[in-house]
Amino acid sequence: MSDTEHVADAGFDEWLTAAEEGDAYYLECANGHGSLPPRRVCPDCGSTDLEESDLPDTGEIQTYTVTHVPTPAFEEDAPYATAVVDFGPVRLTGQVVGVDVADVETGQTVALEITVSETTGERVIGLRPA
Repeated sequence: MSDTEHVADAGFDEWLTAAEEGDAYYLECANGHGSLPPRRVCPDCGSTDLEESDLPDTGEIQTYTVTHVPTPAFEEDAPYATAVVDFGPVRLTGQVVGVDVADVETGQTVALEITVSETTGERVIGLRPA
């Protein structure tokens, strides 16, 4: 396999496609615990009965970090901010896009946007200020 070939990540790639099409979802068990694909078992209670639920349109940045010296896999993206965002039932970690890294703040409202890494050309979770 060449360096440019993509290996499918079962469950996650399908989730990225759904999110790109505006149909982002999370998995929810009967006890109300949320998780993201490719989970097959609730990480909180062990339930295997998981249903797809719509991901809220926006979330709030809980914490973030700015990377100035990245690994080679993200060297063309730097500097960039990576944030953990509370979307209610689940938290997502992604790259904050569409704003200067100096303007990223805890408590900021963002929306999910699937974007492409400048370095690898692979789809990544992007978080754009809403």
